[in-house]
Amino acid sequence: MDRPTIVAIGGGSCGQEPENRALDDYLLGLTGKEHPRVCCIPTAEGDSAIALVRFYSAYTSDRCAPSHLALFHRTVRDLRAFLLSQDMIFVGGGNTAAMLAIWRQHGVDAILREAWERCSLLCGVSAGANCWFEACSTDSFGLIDALNDGLGFLPGSFCPHYDGEERRRPTLQEFVTGGRLADGWAADNHAALRFEATNLVETVASKPDARGYRVSKTATGGFEEHELETRLLV
Repeated sequence: MDRPTIVAIGGGSCGQEPENRALDDYLLGLTGKEHPRVCCIPTAEGDSAIALVRFYSAYTSDRCAPSHLALFHRTVRDLRAFLLSQDMIFVGGGNTAAMLAIWRQHGVDAILREAWERCSLLCGVSAGANCWFEACSTDSFGLIDALNDGLGFLPGSFCPHYDGEERRRPTLQEFVTGGRLADGWAADNHAALRFEATNLVETVASKPDARGYRVSKTATGGFEEHELETRLLV
C-alpha cells in the first residue's frame, strides 16, 4: 500500500464465523504482501484467550506471520518498534472506551497514528472500527451511548452492528439529529468500509444483504441515511 488505509468492519470477521473468512481474506490481500506481518490488538476484550484463539484460527501461519500485542500482561517492551514492523494491525471488538484509555496510558494511540501515516493497514471490527473515528456509537457504558473521544484519524462518527442490534439504528438517529454525534458512517455486520487517507474508496461485504451507510443530519433537522454501493466479496 502506498496510502494510509483504514478498514472499519461492522461485525463478523477475525474468526467470529469460521465458515466465512471473506473479510479476513480481503484484508490480507490489501497488504500486497505474500506473507504479511499481522498483529492483533485485543485490548477491548481484555486480552481474552477467546479473542486470541479466534485471531490465530483466522490468521494462520501458512497465510501470514501472526502476532498479538497484550497490554494487560504486557511482554513487549518497545511498542513502537513492534507495531511499526507490522504490515497490518487488526483491532478486536469489545469495550471502546476502556480500550482507548488503556492505549493512551501506554502511548499506543500515538504509535498507531505513526503506523497509519507510514501506510500500514489499520483495521478492526466493532470497537476496532469505532476507534479510528472522532466519535462513535458504543455500548461501552452498558446502554448504547455516544462517545466523542476517538483517535480522530478519520473525521466524523461511526456506528457498527447497524443491522445486528435492534437499538443501533434508532439511537444513532437520535444522536445525530440531537447533535451528540457528528455526521458519519454506519456498517452492518459483515460489511466493511475502506478509507484511503480520509476518503471512502470502497464498501465491501461478505454476505449479500450487508451494507454500509452514510448518515447525516438534514438542513431541517431530520435524519438522512444513504446506502452505499457495496461490493460482495466472492
